[in-house]
Amino acid sequence: MTASRSDPPEPHRASTAFRGDRVWTGGALRPATVVVRDGLVDAVLPVDAVVDTDTVVEVPAGAVLLPGLVDTHVHVNEPGRTEWEGFASATRAAALGGVTTIVDMPLNSIPPTTSPEALAVKQDSARGRVAVDVGFWGGAVPENAGQLAALHAAGVHGFKCFTAPSGVDEFGHLDADQLRTALAEVAALDALLIVHAEDPDRLAAPGALGTGYRAFLESRPPVAEEDAIARVVAGVRETGARAHVLHLSDAGALPMLRAAKAEGLPITVETCPHYLTLDADHVPDGATEFKCCPPIRDTANQDALWDGVLDGTIDLVVTDHSPSTVDLKRGTGGDFGLAWGGIAGLQVGFRAVWTEAARRGIALERILPAVTTGPAGLVGLHDRGVIAPGSVAHLVVFDPDATATVHAGSLEHRNPISAYDGAELRGAVLETWLHGRRVATADDGVTDVEGRLLSRV
Repeated sequence: MTASRSDPPEPHRASTAFRGDRVWTGGALRPATVVVRDGLVDAVLPVDAVVDTDTVVEVPAGAVLLPGLVDTHVHVNEPGRTEWEGFASATRAAALGGVTTIVDMPLNSIPPTTSPEALAVKQDSARGRVAVDVGFWGGAVPENAGQLAALHAAGVHGFKCFTAPSGVDEFGHLDADQLRTALAEVAALDALLIVHAEDPDRLAAPGALGTGYRAFLESRPPVAEEDAIARVVAGVRETGARAHVLHLSDAGALPMLRAAKAEGLPITVETCPHYLTLDADHVPDGATEFKCCPPIRDTANQDALWDGVLDGTIDLVVTDHSPSTVDLKRGTGGDFGLAWGGIAGLQVGFRAVWTEAARRGIALERILPAVTTGPAGLVGLHDRGVIAPGSVAHLVVFDPDATATVHAGSLEHRNPISAYDGAELRGAVLETWLHGRRVATADDGVTDVEGRLLSRV
């Protein structure tokens, strides 16, 4: 297996064996004993194997042993807007949600991660304060066109761009010509461009829309995504660049994406827990905690997104954790046009997806690739998201049958506001292990800050 460079390894740690009847390994849940040495999986053995280790952890009956989840779409917002989130709070939330690796978006921090110098500022803000492993995306904006090579060499996992206004002035969007230029540049670097794909000409002008969700939904119609995604597909075909469509909300774009993949184009796509679990018909008036861009759509659209996950058209499910202060979400009188758009769901996203999957009769095994190997593979972190010899010993003990009600004020997210507040979700993360060491439990919270900073080089 290959891995990105990370912070220097910790000193030798004692060996541990994990024994359970349902271990996710080799693409299935099966009985196994997992031996961990020096922070790596050393062996996966039969469940009754005799092992010579310092400690044996018995996975409780009914629980499963999973690889730590990987979330490649997280807005940490530090530095500059740390009051919105921050590395300490975001990574604690991740650990308690079973997520052991995140990749931080290049906005909404100040400065945005659009230069090697800005990347160094962000890394300095994170170093020594992260409870899980953290990698970084770079940004592709009009101002750094033709200058991405230095940021790529500095170790970012790829470049994010917007095709419509991002919501913050310091991170500009790319027009059609600039998108084509960025695709050509990342193709020359053998890099990856990840795209917030909405066509600004199809979006309503910014401004007040009132407290009804329907007006907001109509302000960002499906065709806005479809037109922008078509432009990305055409650009990939022309340049040979690798591209990834972020947070797909519109299932109407799936046939186009299926065709692009069948053509052999190097394009991937993600969706998010909120699109798979929440729907437009159940968003209350003024409930701006449900606002995100692109928007949560109707149940028929949601059904089609689930089909896309199950047939593999959608490669990964990640949170797009995009929090803000309570005032920015609710201080607009419940006006969906004026409130900040973003869903805070890092700590509960996996449980939300599992809850809906179980309701639909979908087995846990069917969704696990989308939250493990899917996002890990996107950024080349092939040594995580799996339990196999040589993989990083990021492990999660998960009880799929437990239930609990979400209370936003009890989450580790910095601000106590979430679209999942009050939802009864299925599943519980009992323990999280990072590099072979237990770092969080359901009873004690985060007990150790052991995360490392990742670099592509």
